[in-house]
Amino acid sequence: MKNIAVIGTGYVGLVTGTCFAETGNNVVCIDIDENKVERMKNGEVPIYEPQLDVLFERNQKQGRLKFSTDMDTAVKNAEIIFLALPTPPGEDGSADLSYILGVADHLGKTIKDYKVIIDKSTVPVGTAQLVKETIAKNTQVSFDVVSNPEFLREGFAVSDFLKPDRVVIGTESAKARKILEELYKPFVRQGNPIYFMDEKSAELTKYAANSFLATKITFMNEIANFCEIVGADVDMVRKGIGSDARIGNRFLFPGIGYGGSCFPKDVQALIKSGNDHGYDFKIINSVIEVNERQKLILMDKIKAYYGNDLSGKTIALWGLAFKPDTDDIREAPALYIIEALLKEGCKIQAFDPEAMENVERIYGKQITFSSNQNEALEGADFLIIATEWQVFRNPDFTKIKTLLTDKAIFDGRNLYDLKDMKKLGIRYESIGREVIK
Repeated sequence: MKNIAVIGTGYVGLVTGTCFAETGNNVVCIDIDENKVERMKNGEVPIYEPQLDVLFERNQKQGRLKFSTDMDTAVKNAEIIFLALPTPPGEDGSADLSYILGVADHLGKTIKDYKVIIDKSTVPVGTAQLVKETIAKNTQVSFDVVSNPEFLREGFAVSDFLKPDRVVIGTESAKARKILEELYKPFVRQGNPIYFMDEKSAELTKYAANSFLATKITFMNEIANFCEIVGADVDMVRKGIGSDARIGNRFLFPGIGYGGSCFPKDVQALIKSGNDHGYDFKIINSVIEVNERQKLILMDKIKAYYGNDLSGKTIALWGLAFKPDTDDIREAPALYIIEALLKEGCKIQAFDPEAMENVERIYGKQITFSSNQNEALEGADFLIIATEWQVFRNPDFTKIKTLLTDKAIFDGRNLYDLKDMKKLGIRYESIGREVIK
């Protein structure tokens, strides 16, 4: 059992704190938002993440998971301190380290005995050294700064934390290594590796992993776009290349681009880091360009069908989150589509199982939010699918056909089988596949 402080209660911080409590540690999660902390003390989970509510409730009831705004007390009692703070992108794509360095400065004035201070946030190469220097300005106490990047997929964050493919730890301190081996031992009992390396390599590992996955997604979207031009079927191409063990079958599903809190930010930050060191990431620059274009590819299809005149149209929109099983709308392709539709003078009737409240904060009454997916269809001319929630995979096609005025679906996630769609008498346009007329 270890005493842990987690500073920051976003997706990463809350999942990290809850999962460490689940393995018997005493965890205090710190946040400056008094209202949010009070809600968590009262048992409210502020984010939607499958399984998190169960672990949250159990560990809070058993006294292992606590919440506070009092960072000094939590730091005093903790042996291990995780920094799970936001690193939002600046206008130039750089990661804003002000939150992390601000806390580091405060830690230097607070710590009175040895601590292991861990960067859990995704940060540029060299951040661990900056944190170390910032803390050291204000203390003579011994401490170690470690890079321990997270590899959590939203929608699977709890299972990813409890059963990680690997744990990456950047430290050259034997003392910190021993402490973290003990901390992570319950999570790797099945033999999954803990990779110890230097801090800079650990920091770059996270950026490299996310940038590679973003590249893989974007490459497949490019292939899908070319399939439409030459008359190939991207589903067949995907299966053909995915069976190659050197490539693998994950992250090969074409669609309307990636979004979320990680890929866009991390790709931009890696490019900025390269520029700062005189290196031009040509492939990754292209990834951003293609992905931005891909987010609006459905609009190109819709405009082509309607002769560039969408004024007065009512559109049913299924899906707002950037991916299923989350309420996160950061950089969600659906938001780009909404902006484009509103500019065309369209009325939007949207449904998402979890993300509507977040979108309503942005658009208010500009959009009609429906209580279920079928209600969104009522009075709509056509349907757009922007997120591949499971509930959308087996809809009532009879209702779709009856309720949609133009009987057309523009599917940005390729949810439906083309053979089935041919039998329905519905216009169906997807990504990289034949248009069903």
